[in-house]
Amino acid sequence: MNYFVTPLQNLIEEFEKLPGIGSKTAQRLAFHVLDLPEERAEKFARAILEAKAKLKYCKICQNLSDSDECSICSDATRDHSVICVTETPKEVLQMERTNEFRGVYHVLHGAISPMDNIEPDDIKIKELMQRIAAGGIKEVIMATNPNLEGETTAMYISKLIKPFGVKVTRIAHGVPVGGELEYADEVTLSKALQWRVEL
Repeated sequence: MNYFVTPLQNLIEEFEKLPGIGSKTAQRLAFHVLDLPEERAEKFARAILEAKAKLKYCKICQNLSDSDECSICSDATRDHSVICVTETPKEVLQMERTNEFRGVYHVLHGAISPMDNIEPDDIKIKELMQRIAAGGIKEVIMATNPNLEGETTAMYISKLIKPFGVKVTRIAHGVPVGGELEYADEVTLSKALQWRVEL
């Protein structure tokens, strides 16, 4: 039974569609938004629309950017010969918070998962291989999640890279197996980077 008027019910349903948001939290968020002053509510709505309109993928690393090249790829002080491969842009943010890594990134936008019908061609592996084929890469660090999909993806990519003579390493398992990088703290990620191993 629907106890809310249609506009409120619609707002609740949109919040429920967000990952990790149940019906109770969706209701709290909806009522919070309704309690916002008009100006703040408009600012919130504009921020969503602006992010959708202006964000795109960096042409080099596939990370989110508001220009053709992200700030990391265009930074001449970074070591462009070392690429850290992550599944999502969220993990790039987590890695950057460690202040441990001074190379560049490549975002796959997913992981190989036959159970979910996600094949190698469905994620940004081809773009990574083009970067490696162009030359100048000394090391690729596989920082995919330490779960079945992440491990499968890391092994698949490492086999593709081997013929190029590029060193392929895997972040050490300071990150719990079965966990996800976006929930790991900076110290754990920092140790995982320091103790990475060659595949």
